Amino acid sequence: MNAFPVTSKAASGVVRIVHVAGLHARSSVTFTRLAKSFGATIHIADNAQGPWIDAKSIVKVMGLKAPLGTMLSIRAEGEDAELAVKQLCRLVADDFDDNQNATGGKNVWNA
Repeated sequence: MNAFPVTSKAASGVVRIVHVAGLHARSSVTFTRLAKSFGATIHIADNAQGPWIDAKSIVKVMGLKAPLGTMLSIRAEGEDAELAVKQLCRLVADDFDDNQNATGGKNVWNA
C-alpha cells in the first residue's frame, strides 16, 4: 500500500514556430528560461511521436534546430503543467516576444 497519494497533472499543446529564424539561439534561451520558471517537468519535440527532449536544457533545445513552420509539441507534468504549456505555447506563437513577426497567438492548438 502506498503511503502517499499519487497525483499527477499533465498538459500538452502544439504550436507552429513563426519566427523567421526558427528556434535559434536567442529564442532557445528565451524558451528555456521560461520553461525553467515552472516546477513541472517539460519536454518538447518537433514531431508528436518524439523523440522528446528536456525543455529546460538550452543545449538540447538549441540542438533541435526547429525551423520556421515546425509544429512544436510541448508536454508537461506537474502541479503547474497546464500553465507551463499555455505560456510556452503563447511565447512561441507570439514570435518569442520578438515584434518582427508577431501573430497574436493564432498558431496555438491545445492537445
